[in-house]
Amino acid sequence: MMFGCSRRLWCALSFLGAAAGCRVGFAHIGTSSIKNQLESDFRKTKLIVQRNMKVELLPALTDNYMYLLIDEETKEAAIVDPVQPQKVVEAVKKHGVNLTSVLTTHHHWDHAGGNEKLVKMVSGLKVYGGDSRVGALNQKVSHLTTFQVGSLHVKCLFTPCHTSGHICYYVTKPNSSEPPAVFTGDTLFVAGCGKFFEGTAEEMYQALIEILGRLPPETRVYCGHEYTINNLKFARHVEPKNEAIKQKLAWAKETYNNGEPTIPSTLAEEFTFNPFMRVREKSVQQHAGEDDPISTMAAIRKEKDNFKVPKD
Repeated sequence: MMFGCSRRLWCALSFLGAAAGCRVGFAHIGTSSIKNQLESDFRKTKLIVQRNMKVELLPALTDNYMYLLIDEETKEAAIVDPVQPQKVVEAVKKHGVNLTSVLTTHHHWDHAGGNEKLVKMVSGLKVYGGDSRVGALNQKVSHLTTFQVGSLHVKCLFTPCHTSGHICYYVTKPNSSEPPAVFTGDTLFVAGCGKFFEGTAEEMYQALIEILGRLPPETRVYCGHEYTINNLKFARHVEPKNEAIKQKLAWAKETYNNGEPTIPSTLAEEFTFNPFMRVREKSVQQHAGEDDPISTMAAIRKEKDNFKVPKD
């Protein structure tokens, strides 16, 4: 998703000498990297503050998110999927924290592509990941590997399907009643899931239902992309009578039009409007023409891959 020719983007293009109109796109100002920089700059950051942890959402590229995870007790920090390292360094300086770790969900360039540069900018970083294809990897993890970011406890959840080495990171503060966080990369999105590039419907079912779905319902979901509106439009197509979908879509449109992130959601919410987490529901199975959750998962993923997103 992009803001396209929003008023703010028009102003930026005008300043750069491309004020002839939005129809010229970015041809007058150079490469796609400039385009990505502009679009991410006009998407607002968002800071989720809890007593024990902070999470700052850092927009990147056209629709990615990086996440700066801060332990409030020790001021130690980790960055999730730092595809634009300079933004990461600026955020670290702004918060006055000590960046010690990189949490890489998977090897795709728009998630791991900044690792090599970041380790040159910040010395001594531990780079976590579950796949040898992850750039600058020096801490390979597997299912249920644990480590600390300051006083925060991080548990690695192996969720192969989008890629064969995908890891989600579940973060808690011991003895705290505050909501945990899970960084899901391209496995779980708000109202959607990642494409099955290197896996099967059975693996995605295992990831979404048996692993992520068993985390506490109040867990906040921080995903890799701003895909919420299009995902909800597909969810509405699958379950046109689902009021939770209608309400979330209306909220997401308003939020997005204000330039604000639609992330995080919670796992409890996802079970009300995400068709890929609702594959055990009769309404979703009937839409798919299937009678078991794994076949339903396969059917709706195939349908989503070819779905023509309506404009409304």
